[in-house]
Amino acid sequence: MDAILEQAGKLKEALTDFVFDAEGDLAVALETFSAEQMALATQQEMNQRNLLVDRFIAEGKVGQKTPIKLFLEAHTDLSSSDRQLLQRWENSFLGLFEIITILDDGFELMNWTTAKHYIVKPTDQKMQESMKRYKIGEILLTQIAPLEDYWIFSSPCRTFGKLGKPKLAVAIGNFKQNYGLHLYSDAPDLLAEAWISVEKSHQDFVKFFGDDEITLPGYQLNQKFTEFQNTNLQEKLEATGLDGTKTIQDLAQEAGISSDEIESVATEMGVDPTVFNSQKITKMVQPKMELPAYLKKAEQVTAFSHPRWGQSFLTNYSDFKKLLIEDEVNVSNAETLVMQYLKSPEVNYGIWQKLVQQDPKSLELILQKVLNRPTFVLKQDLSSLMKEFKKPTEPILPESASVPLHLHTLFQDAVIEVNKDKSKNKATKKASGKGF
Repeated sequence: MDAILEQAGKLKEALTDFVFDAEGDLAVALETFSAEQMALATQQEMNQRNLLVDRFIAEGKVGQKTPIKLFLEAHTDLSSSDRQLLQRWENSFLGLFEIITILDDGFELMNWTTAKHYIVKPTDQKMQESMKRYKIGEILLTQIAPLEDYWIFSSPCRTFGKLGKPKLAVAIGNFKQNYGLHLYSDAPDLLAEAWISVEKSHQDFVKFFGDDEITLPGYQLNQKFTEFQNTNLQEKLEATGLDGTKTIQDLAQEAGISSDEIESVATEMGVDPTVFNSQKITKMVQPKMELPAYLKKAEQVTAFSHPRWGQSFLTNYSDFKKLLIEDEVNVSNAETLVMQYLKSPEVNYGIWQKLVQQDPKSLELILQKVLNRPTFVLKQDLSSLMKEFKKPTEPILPESASVPLHLHTLFQDAVIEVNKDKSKNKATKKASGKGF
């Protein structure tokens, strides 16, 4: 093993021990960071406690200083090269990686959320031995840190094995849910573009519906929302020069693809080939986005749009607004609705802010009574209440955000594969039922 790798391993061990053994403000900051992350973690991520210290080293703050900055201040005898190396570790990040190539002393990994490639090496023999079982194509959840012209593993690895496209799409979705801040850690340009798309989607929503909040019967909202999606897609197609009036069959023939080839592809997808004769490019590029069945059947649904929180849908927002204008709060009636709003992931902090704007005094009184917290002060306690119920107080990229092309392709392929399997299962059931 190279001397610089061994030295990096020693520095990493010393840095980790420094954080583990800390007292005072650093210890409090680590405890607070760990508690906040575990509070937001889903059940399947509760076993990732071994990542917390490594994440704190890269993400945490003690006042205005990072743990690495405090370590440097406490170790004035470090060489200039060691100090420079530690400072570079401020750029460590967590990612979901695929093993592309196995090297003699490490791996070529691809970060699946950004498609960027890295040469990554372990820093000690024990880690190197444990990684000998890894195979090309396996998926790893780990944190990496820069070292010269390659990177090192700066946390333990969680292995998922080799994943088919549907399971890989689920793993990426879980990564976004649990580690949303790391989604595009190594690609700030993608992150900026994704946030711009959320704001653009919000502007389009307001332009189409006339407001950032509308309430309609579920079936009607579904029709309008589908129309909204198709209108936006048509505008995007026109902006890129694609003709949205043409069918897939038209475009395929213009590209020199025969009808037999189209039929073959359709059969592989488990789709009736005649669909391509009438299906417009708008439907194929962006499939019709319907609301979930329970929303379509709802007596009324309130749709919200926000430039950062994205779009949300609730069936009982009007009921909550009625609570705010009642002269006397019936705790038993209010409790079910309030607790639902606190526990449901669909009710984000942005929606709570809208309720605050409507009537802060009434909302404060309701929360005091329902939670049995007479000293609850909305202005100073709402943020901590959200964290208590695992609600982020800062927006994370919503579902309406744009995604890189390689992820878009993966998700589409995953859906096709799942639907193809369903078609095979149906065909098998029909065949086994013949002559019954």
